[in-house]
Formats: sequence, structure tokens, C-alpha cells
Amino acid sequence: MAVKTPHINLLDEERGFGKTVLMPGDPLRAKFIAENFLEDPVLVNNVRGVQGYTGFYDGVKVSVMASGMGMPSIGIYSYELYKFFGVQNIMRIGSAGAISEDVKVRDIVAGIGACTNSGFGAQYGLDGTVAPVCSFEMLSAAKKTADEMNADLKIGSLYSSDTFYDDTHKSTDWTKAGCLAVEMEAAALYMTALRLNMRALAICTISDLAYPPFTGLDASERERSFTQMMELALKTAKELEKLPTLTPRD
Repeated sequence: MAVKTPHINLLDEERGFGKTVLMPGDPLRAKFIAENFLEDPVLVNNVRGVQGYTGFYDGVKVSVMASGMGMPSIGIYSYELYKFFGVQNIMRIGSAGAISEDVKVRDIVAGIGACTNSGFGAQYGLDGTVAPVCSFEMLSAAKKTADEMNADLKIGSLYSSDTFYDDTHKSTDWTKAGCLAVEMEAAALYMTALRLNMRALAICTISDLAYPPFTGLDASERERSFTQMMELALKTAKELEKLPTLTPRD
């Protein structure tokens, strides 16, 4: 296991990272989860203020670390966690904008796949289009957990966009491809996991609507009020402990 990479400096080698890492985009949301849901949380990374903590949830070691915003950022952190720190499962727990009118503010969406306008997949040199999908095992565990919690987990495709302020204003067109919500990280996470033979899942709480009346939540609400998604992710992480250990693909 590595101690240091260009973007992660393991501050506590004994504690390390858990088998599963929860990845919100916001470092403050990572801190909130660690302080409010984990037992004995320890700061294990703080390079560039991207806080990572490892603690225990119902006896299971779990980590939570921010991914930053956008596909290049989560692509870096997920690659290093999978490849050098023994992480098996990464679960993005972020915010997203509803583009389907079947989805409302505060609904929780799990991305079975991630359409994208990003060129992230071009690095693989494949003669075609990469179609990134989540880990079936992780999605199954999340759905089982949601049912046990009586939580309404909506499952469908996400649209991962490289742009937040988009002059084309075409994000809602992706509903024609079955996408429920727009966000900025899932496709790169899924591609990285698939390339390395690891597991990934994106679960997002809807923070705003990309269709009229265009309502949404403020930064403080996004940081602290997505507690149902946080609890769902942590309970799912406990289920993931049962999965076999994978070796990163070269």
C-alpha cells in the first residue's frame, strides 16, 4: 500500500483507508459525515484541503474523502485510491440537477450508467464509445439497503457534464436518452473503475431542478441536509464488506 502519491498523503498509516470510500464533491460534506456518522474518525488526507477521514460505522471501517468538482478531479482521486491504497469500492455521494420531470428536489438517484459530453474516455484509445456503467454488486446492495430503510431510490442513467454554465442549455435534452439528472463526476468514476477492474457507484441527491420552476437548495443545505443519502451510503458500505477482494488491473 502506498503512503504518498501526488494527490494523497496518508497521514495515519495504521488507520489507512477502508475497503469502501464515500466521495462527496465538497470537502465540508466529507467533514460533516465523518463528524456526525463515523466513530473515532481520523484525518488521513488533507492535500490541497481535500479532506479524507477513516472511521467506523457499526463496526465496519469506512472512509469518506472529497473528490472535488468535475471529471478530471474525481478521475485523479479514484485512480490513486484504487491503484495505490487498497480501496475496492468508491461510492460518489453528490448532488445533481433533475432533468427528468419524474425526479424532484431531495429525491435520491442511483446511476446505473453515465452518459457524458466529456472526452475522458478518449484516453483508452478504443475504436468506439465507452459506455460507463456502475458496479452491479454495489447497485444491488444500495437497492437492498434502500428497501430496508423504506427509502425511495430512483435508478436510471445520469448525465455527466463537463460544464456547469453551458451556453448550449441542452442538458434537459438528455432525458431523451433516459437520463434522470445531470452531475459532473460519475462517468469518469465509472470509467476509472472499469479500467482498473474495481467497483463504483454514484448516488446523488437532487439539489435543484433544470426545468421550471428551477428551484434549488443553497450551499449550506447541500452540505448538511442530505442525511438520508449519507445513511444509505454508510449502510450500503457495510453490505459491501461481504464482496470478494479485487486486484487492480495493470
